[in-house]
This record gives sequence, structure tokens and C-alpha cells, in this order.
Amino acid sequence: MKKNRGLISLTVIIAILVGGFAYYNGSLLRTSVRHQQAKNAPTVGTPTFFFHGYGSSYHAEEYMVNGAIKEGLLKKDDVLIAHVRPSGKVTISSKWKAHVAHPVVEVNYDNPRVGNRHTDARWARNVIVSVQNRYRFKKVNLVGHSMGNQDIAFYLLYYYRQDKQLPRLNKQVALAGPFNGLVMDDDNKNNDRVDKNGKPNNMQKQYKELLSLRDFYPRSAEVLNVYGNKGHGTDGDLTIQSAQSLRYLLNNRPKSYQEKEMHGKYASHSRLHHNDDVNALLYNFLWNHAV
Repeated sequence: MKKNRGLISLTVIIAILVGGFAYYNGSLLRTSVRHQQAKNAPTVGTPTFFFHGYGSSYHAEEYMVNGAIKEGLLKKDDVLIAHVRPSGKVTISSKWKAHVAHPVVEVNYDNPRVGNRHTDARWARNVIVSVQNRYRFKKVNLVGHSMGNQDIAFYLLYYYRQDKQLPRLNKQVALAGPFNGLVMDDDNKNNDRVDKNGKPNNMQKQYKELLSLRDFYPRSAEVLNVYGNKGHGTDGDLTIQSAQSLRYLLNNRPKSYQEKEMHGKYASHSRLHHNDDVNALLYNFLWNHAV
């Protein structure tokens, strides 16, 4: 009898553990949007996704997007706002019309202070797949400011390489990208150097993880890397060496790679996305439009 009670107890414990795992695993699955494209999904041009930085919001992206509207490159209806909840669920405002030429997505992380590369990369994937489920397109442009560049980089590392259903990367814009850390992270910032290939002499932990990009970064993609210099080798938060270290991660693989160093009042880290000269670079690079 005692033996039977022991077996029953063991069975109950196993059932609880299995049930608990199923619940936990299910909760994880709910944070990852599945590929389920609507049968009647309209075809659109190559979408451009804007990713904001740590502690920020989609409002940081508005100056760039509104400038494109003023230039006649976009209409207000061409712009969607995608909110990513802390659970990973994505809600999208408005709808695009079929065959819109330059569709834009302003990404907003409702909790912008997570600072976890795995979570932020998954959120980036969820946004892209959510839009892909609603519209037909084969390529995307990705624009990141500050830590938004980390979101893009780790999205490419964790998801893009493995999931061939994801749209292919067309163009990438890095604005003030902290690829090898921020000033506050780096005790050796005054000794930081990059060689002609962008290889830094001091590599942060996350930078070392991103080195795998050197093996698979898409050869058909084009890259624009923009950073500010207030006159002492930083934009106030980011060393130019950290931004320049993107070159080494790409390993001469992209179809094209450009670096642009900005100076003046609006070259600081938090103002780079409110800079008319940066806007002009963006519009020319993304949509071949000269301002």
C-alpha cells in the first residue's frame, strides 16, 4: 500500500512538473509572433523600420519621418506605429494602402528600459513578423538610433540567419550606434583605438558576441553608419571608435558601406535624430532623394 502511495505521489509530482513546464513554455511561445501571412495581404514597397534607443520612444523617430513627409517622400498614411508590449505582443496603428512606395514603421517599445539583448532582439523580430503577416514584401530597411542598433544587430544574430521566412535586409542605417559600448561602460575610453578595418583594441563582452556577424552579414545589403563628434572624440555618450567598430563586424561583406561623421550643435548623441543634415543623408541613402 505504501508502495502504491509512493507511486501515486511520484506520478502527481511528475504531472505538476510537466504541466508547469507546458505552461511556462506556452507563455514563452505567446511572446513570439508566428509566421501567418493573411491570404489577401496587399503588396507594398520595401518597408523602413525605425528603432529608438534605451529609455526612449517612437517620438525620437518622428523628426526624421516628418521630414520625409515634408519632402514629399511619404504621406501620413504611409506611416504605421507599432507598439510592443512588455509581453512581446505587437499592436499596429492604422493600415497601409496597397502598393505604397515607401512604407514606414515607427517602432515603440512600451518598456524601453529592459536593456536585455535577447528580449529586445525578440521584440524586433515580433514587430517585423507582425507587419509581414499583414503585408507582402521581400525586403526591409532597418534604421536604429543608439541602443536601437543593438536591437537590430542581435535580431540579425539570433533570428535573421536561422529564419529564411524573414524578409531580407535591404539597407541598414546606424545612428550613434554603441556597438562596442558607451562612454559610461568604458574605463579605457581614452585608450580606445580602431584599426583601418574598424577592429577595436578593446572589445566589450557584447561586441565579442556580435563577431559572428562577420560570417553571415548579407552581401546584398547596403549600410550607412552615422555618428557625432563634439570635438573630443565622443558625441557625449558614445566614442566615435565604438560607432566605427561596426565596420569590423561587417567584414567587408555588405554591397556598400559608408561612414559619416557629424559635427556641430546637433551632433550630440540625443540630437542626432533631430539633425537636418542627417535627414538629408537618410533620404538620399534610403530613397535616392537629394535634399
